[in-house]
Amino acid sequence: MKKLTYYIHGGNGRYEPFYEYSTKDVGVDELYARQLCTYFIMRGREYQLISNEMSGEEEILVLEEIGRNVTVKDETGFRGKGLHVEIRRCREEENYTRLALIPCATHFEIIRYLLKDIVDVPALGQMETTSTEIDEDRGVYVIYVKNIGEDI
Repeated sequence: MKKLTYYIHGGNGRYEPFYEYSTKDVGVDELYARQLCTYFIMRGREYQLISNEMSGEEEILVLEEIGRNVTVKDETGFRGKGLHVEIRRCREEENYTRLALIPCATHFEIIRYLLKDIVDVPALGQMETTSTEIDEDRGVYVIYVKNIGEDI
């Protein structure tokens, strides 16, 4: 794998190149972490992953634009402050409350969280993952959770 390219699905079979990462700029572990996120936030817009593909040495993520990203009151920027995973409630009516902030030393640590259907939330115990996100604007990975077995 030498690069990861995001494309926006424009409808009618059109795919527009959107953003690209190269192993010259970031590690392979970061490229894998990004592929595990079901949502992507950049420049105030929210995108949903609709396809994860490979073509030779290129990894391809196809996104569909959802619209403007909704921000919540306790969002914090982490650019230049290291790697972090936020764990948040998945319910909009609860304002996507942040339940935990976990500092990580490497993207491999982040991958461990992104791979799980059930995660340990500090001080709360195990909760079920509903979706994952890379928020480029804030420089943080986000895992949305619910109580195990809870209907949403």
